[in-house]
Amino acid sequence: MLVITRREGEEVVIGDPRNPIGVVRIASVKGERVRVAFDFPRSVEIHRREIAEQILSEEEPVVAGRKPDVIGEIKPVMGG
Repeated sequence: MLVITRREGEEVVIGDPRNPIGVVRIASVKGERVRVAFDFPRSVEIHRREIAEQILSEEEPVVAGRKPDVIGEIKPVMGG
């Protein structure tokens, strides 16, 4: 996982800088709350973690009577 520091108004370019997939901008910081703006094509789905987990739990895909193998998963960083 890459962890970087950005200030309000600063951006992170995702993908090739000549043709980026999208841009993430720190919109504002107020106390412990950070507003993050995502500028991506509409075809790229962006979800808060709790919504992504809800979508996954509702799908519960079954292949030949069993769930498919999980290759890996991203876990949030605790503390820090």
